Amino acid sequence: MNKYGLLGEKLSHSYSPIIHKELGDYPYELVEVKPEDFENFMDALPYSGLNVTIPYKKAVIPYCDEMSEAAKAIGSVNTIIRREDGVLYGDNTDAIGFLHLLKMRNIEAKGKKALILGSGGSSLTVHHVLKNEGAKEIITVSRHGEHNYDNIHQHHDAQIIVNTTPVGMYPNNGKSPVSLKPFQSLEGVVDLIYNPDKTALLLEANMLSIPSIGGLPMLVAQAAAAAQVFTNAEVTSEKIDKIVSKIRKQTQNVVLIGMPGSGKSTIGREVATLMDRPFIDTDREVETLADKTIPEIFAEEGEAVFRDLEAQAIIKAGAVSGTIISTGGGAITRPENYAPLVQNGIIVFIERPLKKLERKGRPLSGGDLEKLLEQRLPLYEQFADYQVANTGEIHDVALDVLQLFYDSINSAI
Repeated sequence: MNKYGLLGEKLSHSYSPIIHKELGDYPYELVEVKPEDFENFMDALPYSGLNVTIPYKKAVIPYCDEMSEAAKAIGSVNTIIRREDGVLYGDNTDAIGFLHLLKMRNIEAKGKKALILGSGGSSLTVHHVLKNEGAKEIITVSRHGEHNYDNIHQHHDAQIIVNTTPVGMYPNNGKSPVSLKPFQSLEGVVDLIYNPDKTALLLEANMLSIPSIGGLPMLVAQAAAAAQVFTNAEVTSEKIDKIVSKIRKQTQNVVLIGMPGSGKSTIGREVATLMDRPFIDTDREVETLADKTIPEIFAEEGEAVFRDLEAQAIIKAGAVSGTIISTGGGAITRPENYAPLVQNGIIVFIERPLKKLERKGRPLSGGDLEKLLEQRLPLYEQFADYQVANTGEIHDVALDVLQLFYDSINSAI
C-alpha cells in the first residue's frame, strides 16, 4: 500500500497527520530527518509521496525529475510524488493554499501595493501568487535587505501586508514583526502563522477593523491540493472548511472570566470533563508560582505583586491549545491580559447575581461588591466574546458554554 508523510527536521507540533487523515484513506506520518541524513534518505526514499517543509523545500529540487510550473516559478517544492513511470515529480501546493486565504477574506491584490514580511521560502510563494493576481507593487521586507525594518516607513502606503516570518509563532507568542497603525491604507493583513490562531499582528488588525486571516486555512488548503496530487481525488472547498473547523474544535481554548465567586472554576472543570480537555485555574497557577495562598500574597506583598504573578500565569496558560482556562476575577483589570487569553480561543463572561457570589477566601470580595462590579462590568464586556448566566445547575451552565464554543467555531468559517 502506498504511504505518505511530511518531511522536515522538527515536526512535533505539526497538524498534518490530523489533516491528511481527514483527506484520504492512506497512511501518513511525520518524517523527521536530520540535515546530515537528508541525502541518504532521498536516495532511498521509502515513500510514495511526501509533503516537504523547513528546511528541505529547496533541497529536494535536485532530486525531482520533473516539476510543476508553479514549483519552477517559485523555486520551491513542498510536495513530491513517485509516479507510476518512476518519475519523481515536484509540485508547490503552498501557492494554492495562499490564494485560498486571499479569497476567504476577499482580499483583492489586483492593482495594490503589497508588503511581504520575510525573505524565506514562504515569501517566494506569496510573491508568486500576488504577482499572478496582478499586484501593482510587491515589496519584500527583510532584516538586512534593501527594504528593511529601519526604512519600512517608506512603505506606509502599502494596502496589503503578508507576514511570512516566524515572529509571533508559538512558543514566542505575543510578538509582532511590525505595528500596523502607521499603515493608513491597509485593506488586508495575512499572517501565515497558524499557532497561535490569532497572532499579535492579527489581533492588532482586528482592533483596527482591517480584514485579516491566519495561516490555518492555508495549511489545510495546501494539504488538500497535495492529497489531490497523491490520489487524483478532488477535494472540495467545503471539505477544506470542514477540516479547518475540526482542527479548531480540537485546539481552541475556552476562557472563563467573571466576578470572584461567580463559579468560573466549577463551571470550567465541568466543561473540561464534557470536552475531555485539560483544565487550568490561573489562581492556582499563581499560588504555585508564589508558593503561597492568594490571601497570603495580598496580605504580605499586596495586590500589585499578585497582578504581576497573575499576568505571568495568563501568558503561560493562554499559549497552550485545547484547554479550558478559568481566570481570577480581576484578570480583566490589566488590558495586556486580553491578547494571551483570546489568541487561541473564545472568552466567556460568567454572570452571577451579586447575592449569590461566594466570598470566602477572596481578598477583594469582603468590601462593596456592588461598587466592584460597577467598576469591572465594562471590562468584562470588553474582554468577552460571549456571556453566560450562572443561575442554574452547573452541568446545564457548562452545556451552555459548550454550545457557544461550537457555535463560534462554525461561524468562523
